[in-house]
Amino acid sequence: MFANRTLNLRTVQAIGYDMDYTLIHYRVDEWERHAFDKARDILVRQGFPVESLEFDPSAFTIGLTFDLQLGNVVKATRFGYVVRARHGNQMLEFEQLRKAYAETVVDLSEPRFEFMNTMFELSRAALWTQMVELHDAKPLPGASSYADLYRIVDVALTETHIASSLKADIVANPDRFVQPDPKLFDTLMDQRAAGKQLLLITNSDWAYTRTMMAYTVDPFCPPGHTWRELFDIVIVSANKPRFFSHTNPIYRVVDEERSLLEPHYGPLEAGAVYFGGNALLVEKSLGMSGRQTLYVGDHLFGDVHVTKDVLRWRTALVVRELESEVVDAIGFANEQRTLERLMAEKIELDREQAWLRLVSKRPGADKQSGDALRKVSSKAMALDDRIAPLAQAAANLGNEAWGPLMRAGRDKSLFARQVERYADIYTSRVSNLRYETPFGYIRASRGSLPHDTAVADGIGD
Repeated sequence: MFANRTLNLRTVQAIGYDMDYTLIHYRVDEWERHAFDKARDILVRQGFPVESLEFDPSAFTIGLTFDLQLGNVVKATRFGYVVRARHGNQMLEFEQLRKAYAETVVDLSEPRFEFMNTMFELSRAALWTQMVELHDAKPLPGASSYADLYRIVDVALTETHIASSLKADIVANPDRFVQPDPKLFDTLMDQRAAGKQLLLITNSDWAYTRTMMAYTVDPFCPPGHTWRELFDIVIVSANKPRFFSHTNPIYRVVDEERSLLEPHYGPLEAGAVYFGGNALLVEKSLGMSGRQTLYVGDHLFGDVHVTKDVLRWRTALVVRELESEVVDAIGFANEQRTLERLMAEKIELDREQAWLRLVSKRPGADKQSGDALRKVSSKAMALDDRIAPLAQAAANLGNEAWGPLMRAGRDKSLFARQVERYADIYTSRVSNLRYETPFGYIRASRGSLPHDTAVADGIGD
């Protein structure tokens, strides 16, 4: 559990949860490959020559950005400077990268850029980049730009998630697609025992929600009990992020077997299932202010950005990829300490080298200053040779092609900047909340500043 802003769980009276990739964790390779295959089949029927395209689960990670102008997928620092990029099936070399982005800053408010907010974007990136490759070789029908390709892929994936048999396949074979968390039930029960009101707010429809929650949670419930008893209110087809920013109408599910609806007026009732609606109605029904409500989800924009920006709810982001990255970082700890020690030596050598360069340029400089400069430069080159493989290994932790999720070189990544701005806390799974308890005080660490080291070392001028 990691905190960007201190969160006192004692003051939280209601906790809302997203479902997909939050309460329910999917086997990413299987889910996204299946979505990829379904969308590819749709594109084939539309006449696109994409029959041979394949899904590679390791090719992408969340937190990257689509550059719809140049047809690239890029990774940027928190300041928007691009440090890695891929066009079609190839990563750009350094010179290509510099030529393309030397004067470009990734600004997510520009229509040129689309951010990869969630795991669902992995199949999109795999489809789009391979279609870019095809389009470069021979323009695809109906596409005059990379942005057109993006929209074509988006329509196919939207149909895949909403109108196709994707979810029916998952319901028919959940073992293939879902990873139940045996600690989830106990976590939610602890929250209820502590007096928290629990809400399920998902964009999935009722039939899918009911089936998948039963599969994921009911096996861990006491005999005779089900997942429904954990939640005071269930809202399906919520249409997030509009749910948090607009006053959409709400309907009550009056026949749960056939998903029949009727308009609902007045406060929400405990134990009921609703369709649509809006967050303001939730607040009014619960009689709570924004700071008393915590919302937990996996979508950086749809779950935590709008929730924090519009409602000032407390927010928690679920980032499943953190688990493997933390494991990798722990395994690299000894090498990381060595790398930091060598970098500290490099800083001192660079400073000494700079002074000697200046001295050698001053009037009356003697041969000794030149010899000293050459000696220090030689040591610096030897040190660089030792640093290079360690720095490369550190840069490839997490995903070999894109590196750590939260870092872009030595800087924070653009994804990390979005997380720290909009998520009060972040973690890899909901059940991690149990270790803090519903009465926990999750403290943010003191933020570091570039001059902190100098202050700690007592350095003057």
